[in-house]
Amino acid sequence: MSFFNSIDIAGSGLTATRLRMDTISENVANAETTRTEQGGAYRRKAVVYQALDGSSFKSKLYQKLGYDENETAGVKVVEIVEDQSDMNYVYDPTHPDADEDGYVEMPNVNPTQEVLDMMAAKRAYQINLSAIDAMKQMGNKALEIGR
Repeated sequence: MSFFNSIDIAGSGLTATRLRMDTISENVANAETTRTEQGGAYRRKAVVYQALDGSSFKSKLYQKLGYDENETAGVKVVEIVEDQSDMNYVYDPTHPDADEDGYVEMPNVNPTQEVLDMMAAKRAYQINLSAIDAMKQMGNKALEIGR
């Protein structure tokens, strides 16, 4: 694994984690949204990651042929999915979106869960930044040795 592949791996983690944090922010912002363009209350969204391990056929072929292959290990976002858990219902007959019984369908967003998810995403982002910083320091030390 080359020096730059290590930075690419951490960079892919930064990109994926940033999208996760954006999705969490969207969930928090829409925690009270009872009407969407699709109809009904907002549904919580979650990011699905996939590991890039360099084990594809293309990677193995390039390795055997001795070519410098472009596919590196890391992570990528495959999709953003809607949480299919039950929606919350609140009794509020004065709400414009209330049904005939006076209940309003509220989003399935749990603010506590979103805060915990954001804390985990923030930590993952910091770890990837630390990995890039460590690689920069190693590169600088290697250049100092060569002087």
